[in-house]
Parts: sequence; structure tokens; C-alpha cells
Amino acid sequence: MVYYVDANTFRDGDGSKERPFKHINDAAKVAIAGDEVIVKPGIYREHVIPVNAGTKESPIVYRSEKKLGAVITGAEPVSDWKKVKGTTWMVRVKNSMFGDYNPYVERVYGDWYFSPIIRHTGSVFVNDNMMYEASSLDECQKGKGDPLAWDQVAAQYLWYTEQDETTDETILYANFQDLDPNKEKVEISVRRNVFMPTRNYVDYITVSGFNINKAATTWAPPAAYQDGMIGPHWSKGWIIEDCEIYGSRCCGISLGKYCDPENDMYFTVKQVKSPTQMERDAVCRGQYHGWLKEKVGHHIVRRCHIHHCEQTGIVGRMGAVFSTIEDCEIHDVCTSQQLGGAETAGIKLHAAIDVTIRRNHIHHCIMGVWLDWEAQGARVSQNLMHDNYRHNGLQAAQGAMFSTDVFIEVGHGPTLIDNNILLSPTSIIIPSEGIGVIHNLVLGGFGLINSGVDSIVNGQREPRYTPYHIRHRTEVAGFMTILHGDDRIYNNVFVQQHKVTDKKKTPADAEHEVVGTKPFDIFPSYDEWISQFDFSKNPDMGALAEAHFGHLPVWVEGNAYFGGATVCKHEKNKNHLEDKKTKVTVEIKEKNGDWYLKTNYGKALSDLVDGIITTDTLGKAFEPEQKFENPDGTPITFDRDYLGNHRKAQTIPGPLAVSSSKEVLVWNKLSL
Repeated sequence: MVYYVDANTFRDGDGSKERPFKHINDAAKVAIAGDEVIVKPGIYREHVIPVNAGTKESPIVYRSEKKLGAVITGAEPVSDWKKVKGTTWMVRVKNSMFGDYNPYVERVYGDWYFSPIIRHTGSVFVNDNMMYEASSLDECQKGKGDPLAWDQVAAQYLWYTEQDETTDETILYANFQDLDPNKEKVEISVRRNVFMPTRNYVDYITVSGFNINKAATTWAPPAAYQDGMIGPHWSKGWIIEDCEIYGSRCCGISLGKYCDPENDMYFTVKQVKSPTQMERDAVCRGQYHGWLKEKVGHHIVRRCHIHHCEQTGIVGRMGAVFSTIEDCEIHDVCTSQQLGGAETAGIKLHAAIDVTIRRNHIHHCIMGVWLDWEAQGARVSQNLMHDNYRHNGLQAAQGAMFSTDVFIEVGHGPTLIDNNILLSPTSIIIPSEGIGVIHNLVLGGFGLINSGVDSIVNGQREPRYTPYHIRHRTEVAGFMTILHGDDRIYNNVFVQQHKVTDKKKTPADAEHEVVGTKPFDIFPSYDEWISQFDFSKNPDMGALAEAHFGHLPVWVEGNAYFGGATVCKHEKNKNHLEDKKTKVTVEIKEKNGDWYLKTNYGKALSDLVDGIITTDTLGKAFEPEQKFENPDGTPITFDRDYLGNHRKAQTIPGPLAVSSSKEVLVWNKLSL
């Protein structure tokens, strides 16, 4: 069955081509497995709530007839603004508009939210640009941008809200600078979600080609119900493709956690357990509540343009397992510095079991990709990441996180970071173990090496135990703190091009900018580590405790180092290059939405070659005893480069199989 929707039709119809529905949600109430909903261009101000599930063989497909022609928004237009003073205007809105959720009363808060400044879940938009919330009417009227905002011009457009309880109205003040709001497009976010079921297990939905924008989403920490403008709400097999997604107060796409009333915002509400213990509780409770490979995850997000969201572009605790995020452009996430907490990044996933993040362009975000806890089997591959840091000496806002391209936190592996172009001053932060860093171009430092895991409380060490899982499944196999090490760093190109802005920082710090592998000197080689065990004798448990809780070995081979990038002592002389004389440069340029890489490192490599890296080369991650392999258990041969080109048997380090001093197209503009 094909249903048709047209916002501009004469009147409500029956969903036929001749008499289309006027609202997408009318189709969402009746569409069943195998049905398609064709949506004509227009503006749809509604929350679409799919009721029925599709199947793997017969999904329910919602398709914009023209790509981005159908706009689904959580905002409503607001007019009749009255000038108050200078460039500040005011409007009153009846609270009946909001129903039981007033985003100008509801504030952004919850577990892992650190900013002391009160922000509301609502937002004001002028000409599709999200304005900045002020803390007082005086601040709003002054119209001075927050000096911590990444975009100082945008930060001058401010709004402030109050409640008039006598009239039951929301009062909005806004400083539009030189704009007249009655002559511009001004909207306020009203709805919490735009396209999201209200119950679990509405499986196999495809959403294709929509412009989805402006929602009053809530803060989405990992031990809480995680909402977004669009998401499957703890379901299986969704496809979100060819969409533009922007203007969420918190998260754009949520692939995240269901609502568990006993564990929801546990730390904020109950306080009595440590925040990491409530996270362990959430994992185990998830097992009871159906967190299984057969029931949850397996989503695809592809070819989407995701931008200007204030917490994450894509969020997901546990519900994103076995998913793929590919060919997306994600930028300007958490750059206003309006919100501050530990859940902010272009992509922020907890328990990214067997998740593939590939061929994406992630830039100008507070972080690129943050995989927290249980990134077992995750692979970050063939991505372009750059400018994921505060420029021009900007300081972090109170409660804000540090910046990097890739952050893998307290996981046991195996996790792969391969064939990426990582150009920010801090490229890889890994307070984890079992990480494979293979064939990347790296312009930034490693951070939180042998750090960022345990706490000292009451004068004693409090380890942070995190789970690892049955191979390629969600069932928990065990818990262990992070021993550090167990990393493989092969065939990368490291270039110290960025200036080191703080020479006091060490690899134990987050934003460490010294490039290279020397931070891994503190870990043993495999031979040094295994020598602690004498397999010819019966083991002595007490005597081996030091080995059981000591550092794990690392493998570092086949890398090239330029511009003073540091070299790990474990590098073998025969197959690595340290060149301090050649001036190697790396430049990224944008031309009409396409991005080009220009570098001369290929010429400097001279005759340095190494063999093809494979699953067998990398071995098994220590704790889960799982190979660095595909989600289906088949081995990986790293014979394809960043662009998908074939590598020869004798290959060069870095993400490109063939080096060139000419400009190379590394990102093709999305054709939405």
C-alpha cells in the first residue's frame, strides 16, 4: 500500500494519491509492514509517531518525494514582536501552545551535566539559525556575544525567557541586532521530538530524504531515556538516509536507551550510588529488559547532513549496537558552548558493540567521535576529521569537555581506528585498552595515556570496572578495570605540524598536542610482558598479582614520523622512518563543498614499505579474547585505503595507497 501526504492539499484526505493526508502522522497511524508513505514538499509542523513496525523483508518506508522538500519541524512561527529597547524585542506566547511540555520552563539538566548556567530545552531561531540563550534580560539587551562561543557573530543574537503566572504565558525577549523580527523568519521550538515512536520495538522503519529540524530535545545521558529529534526509540533495523538534521537543543539523532524508571537519571535523582556504578547497573538491567542482538540495534544512518546541535549529532547508549553510520557530514556540534557536560560530540555512543563508523566528514565539533564503554568490535574507518577543537585560544566553558578527533573511553577492545585522516591538534584519546591504530594520517597527539580511568577517593584508588561481552553479542562476559596498553599502532604517518600550545601537558592529559608514539614507551613489549609467566610450573596466584594488574604489552611498527613527531622505543629500526629534516606539510582545502588534501609526505617516505596488516597480525584483544575482525567474525585484510583503493603487497604507511604531491579529493559534497 502507498499512502500520500501533502501539507498543501485542499483538506484532510484518506491518504490516496487523489486525496492525500495533510499530516504525516495520519499516515504513521495506519502504515503497516511493506507500506510506503510518499510526502510531498511542504512544511509539516508535527511530531510523527510511527505506531506499527515493519519487518526486515518489508519495512515501512517514509520518503520525501523531493529530497529535502518535505520539512518536518518541531518549531512554530512567532510574530507580533514588540520592540522593548534598542535592538531587543518581546513577544508573549500562551502556554496552551506547549501542552504538557513547556520547553521554556523545562531546563537542560541531568546525569553528567556539569554546566552551572541554567539553559532551557527551548530555542529561538531567526532565519533558521539558533539564537543563544541569555541568563538575564540585561545580558540579552546588551547583545554582546559569549566570549567562549566558537562563532562570535552568531553569539550576539540572544534570547531570554520568563513566565507570567498571572496570565499563564511565556514571555520571550530576543536581541535581533539589526533585524526586524516581524520581517524575518522567526520560530521557537515547541515539540520535544520530530520523528520518534513513543514506545519500544517499532522496528524496521526507513526515513528518507527529509529536512528534520528545530526540536526542544532534552539532555541525553547514558543512564536515562535518550531522546532526539529523530530516532527509533529502542527498536531494530531503522534506516535514516539522505536527510538534513539540524537545530536540536540537545541531540539530532538518538539511537539510544529506553526509559527504565528505576534507573532513569539515577545519580541526579537519588545520588546515593556513584555515577559509574549506576552505569554498570544500566548495562545489567538492559540485559533483563531485552538488550539482545535479536531485538535491538542494526540501524543504518547514511548520507545525512547533521549540524548545529548542542549536545550531539548522533547519540546512543546500548541501542546503537551492530549499527552503521556512513557517508555523513557532521559539523558545528556543541560549539556555542551553551551546554556543558560529558556527553558531547559529533557522534557519542556508549556500548558501540560491532558499530561501524565509516566514510564520514566530521569537523568543527567539540569532539569528532566519542565511543564510551564497551566499544567492543567497533571500527572507525575512512573518516575525514579536522577542526575539532577550540580555535584562536578560546577557553572551555564551565562544564565543557576537552576536544579531539577520536575518544575511546574505558573500553577493553577490540576497537579499530584505521585509514582515517585526523587533522586536529589532539587526534586520539584512549584511556582504554585493545585499540588498533592502523594506516592513519595523524596531525595531533595521543591523550589520556595510562590516565583518565580510576579515581582516588578517601585516600585509596577506586578502579572503574567496565564490562566486556560475549564475542559479537550483548551478553556480558565480565567486568574489569582498565590495565592500559594492549594497543597496536601500525603503518601510520605522524606529522608534528600544529604548534604545541601548552608544553606542560603530558600524554596523561587530555589535550596533549605532541605528536607521535613515545607515550607508549611506558608499556612493555610482548616478550617483556609474557616473561612474567612461567608455564613450566604451577602458577602462584599471589606472585602473579602484579602481572595480572600491571600494564599490557603494545605493538608499534611501520610508522613514519615527520616534523619532530616522537618515536616509541618499541619501533623496529628496519621498517619505520623518522625524518626530522624534510619539511612535511599537510593542507586541507574546501572548494564548493568538496574537500581536498594536499601533502608532500609521500615523497619523503622514500622507499619505506611494509606488509599488509591483517586480523592475524593484530591478534586478540586481551580481556574479551576477541580478534580484530568484522562483525560477522570474518577476518579483515587492510588492503583498502581511505578511498577504497587497493593496496599492493608492499604498502606505504598512511591512509592513501598511492602518495601524491597533488591535491587529492578526500570528501565529495553530499548531493542532497
